[in-house]
Amino acid sequence: MNSAVLKRNIKRRISAGHPWIYDNEIERCESPLDGSLVDVFTFSGQFVGRGYYNSNSIIRIRLLTRKNVPIDREFFKERFSRVFRAREGLLRNSNAVRVIFGEADGVPGLIVDRFSDYLVVQFNTLGINTFRDEIVESLVKLFNPPGIYEKSEGLALSKEGLERREEWIHGKGPELIPFVLNGIRFLADTKGQKTGFFLDQRENALRLSPMSDGGRVIDLFSYTGNFALHCLAGGAREATLVDISQRALDVARESASLNGWKDRCTFITANAFDYLRESDQSSADIIVIDPPAMAKSSSSKANALRGYKELNLRAIKSLRSGRLLATSSCTQILSEEEWQRSINEAFQDSKKLGIVSFRGGQPPDHPEVSSIYETKYLKFLIYRVFGINEF
Repeated sequence: MNSAVLKRNIKRRISAGHPWIYDNEIERCESPLDGSLVDVFTFSGQFVGRGYYNSNSIIRIRLLTRKNVPIDREFFKERFSRVFRAREGLLRNSNAVRVIFGEADGVPGLIVDRFSDYLVVQFNTLGINTFRDEIVESLVKLFNPPGIYEKSEGLALSKEGLERREEWIHGKGPELIPFVLNGIRFLADTKGQKTGFFLDQRENALRLSPMSDGGRVIDLFSYTGNFALHCLAGGAREATLVDISQRALDVARESASLNGWKDRCTFITANAFDYLRESDQSSADIIVIDPPAMAKSSSSKANALRGYKELNLRAIKSLRSGRLLATSSCTQILSEEEWQRSINEAFQDSKKLGIVSFRGGQPPDHPEVSSIYETKYLKFLIYRVFGINEF
């Protein structure tokens, strides 16, 4: 087993449980093959953990365990089983769940979502990809799925030395995987974004659902209709879904049909910024804003904050007194305070007040870990909008 020795003054982040070890935190290291396992020790020789190595990444080592145990099929099977047992409660009115959430579940670089009986996996790092056979075999042993679809894509793959892969790697399944979330029928699109559906908004959409009774909903960045369909399930009389992807809207239309709600939906292919600038939303009772991440690095934070402010400002100006704004951010590098400040500025500029009706975040299958701040990313607020002179 290759080994790496940390510098004398070990970062508290590492000793507190963070699995990432950067290149400038290593005193010396043998020359392991990229993707291979290394044992990590403190400067004084104490065992820190075992993880995988990549010389092409500034995150040189990602720890898989703090124990001196083999990393094999049984290791992954035990970890997957332990994590899944803690999430089975989410399946009471659903048959979809995130099985593995990377670092938060002690498996850096791996994402596994379950939709009905099928699994969709992402191998996002070279190191975790070297264990793909053990991982797939463990998943098959635990879940016996009729199909496992690999959807490894994104800019980070090339940095890891991996190629994009989108294919069934075990068994077969449909291109659109039917599943149930909070009693609503949806379709996970294997040709869509990420794993095909954003399960992280499951609780936030459910909380918004009963607030929409009798109202008209505009769902911006709707993707395949999570928020819109939850609102229709809660009694909304109609929903307008706006997304730049025609395919996403086609899938949303299919999901609406499955639930018998297609006639209550309008599907608009448009950029959400343009839609807010060019159309009239004054008849809306609820406007939902759920954009993709707007920044990946600190250098882009200012632009991201301007984007959030513009989106929310235009929505706030459109909403009549007492109506709802449901707004979200999945930009991890923005703190909740920074993001909410941009919304507060939007309220001030529009000369309106926003009263927070609900503050949400990530569900239990997308856990936040105290020592791994990168696992916290999702912010969600529901405001009731009023004019300043009403108070």
